[in-house]
Amino acid sequence: MSGAARAAALSLLLAMLAAVVTLTARPAAAHAVRVAADPAENAVVDAGPARVSATFNERLQTTFAAMAVVGPDGNLWSTGDAQVQGAVVSVALRPLGPAGTYTVNYRVTSADGHVVTGSWSFRLAVAGTGTPGSTAHPEDNGNDGVPVWPFAVGAVALVAGAALWALRHRS
Repeated sequence: MSGAARAAALSLLLAMLAAVVTLTARPAAAHAVRVAADPAENAVVDAGPARVSATFNERLQTTFAAMAVVGPDGNLWSTGDAQVQGAVVSVALRPLGPAGTYTVNYRVTSADGHVVTGSWSFRLAVAGTGTPGSTAHPEDNGNDGVPVWPFAVGAVALVAGAALWALRHRS
């Protein structure tokens, strides 16, 4: 096969590959989105609720859910593990204490396997008599998603394989 014919065949192959990738690519699945909260975001309540909950637009995986409520004093006011039922995640609360802003932080896994984090706040207008849990310390485990290195290794292997193939099939 002549050099010009080989170049034309390679160009055709690359064009066909690009067409297949483009035409068969599916749009990315949307991640879960919080659509409701109880108490509502920025709500003012006179007494603390027994539980807080967040409702999402799709079912959640029951594993790895976390929810914590931090009060204006920097202490944890949630108690127990987060519970997932369908599209709702919730956690029990201790009787609340000081008046002020309470922040609900959550971390859930959507149906497509992506981790979704977020928060909202509500305000307690009348101080309660509750006793807080421990002081809240945000966790930073440095694990913010899918590792990149397997994709980089795969890309390097693919390029190296293509280069070897091209070298072996040279005339």
